[in-house]
Amino acid sequence: MTITAERKAEVIAEHALEKGDTGSPEVQVAILTERITNLTEHFKGHHKDNHSRRGLLMMVNKRRSLLDYLRKKDEGRYNDLIAKLGLRK
Repeated sequence: MTITAERKAEVIAEHALEKGDTGSPEVQVAILTERITNLTEHFKGHHKDNHSRRGLLMMVNKRRSLLDYLRKKDEGRYNDLIAKLGLRK
């Protein structure tokens, strides 16, 4: 359900704007997307796990807020991130 430290480091390195960047919206959204994907897989086998479902909904809302912020600040970075993560169909 959680991501490993190695996988998190890979995601940070892939989406960081500069070395040591962990706080930019791109990195935060990428980490949340990874965690959301893992939880979604978890629910395929544990459909009655409502406590984790609440956490999933909070993560989705947090990601939505970060994406709204990024779209408001810089539309180009927003579009690049959406394309890179494959969030919109």
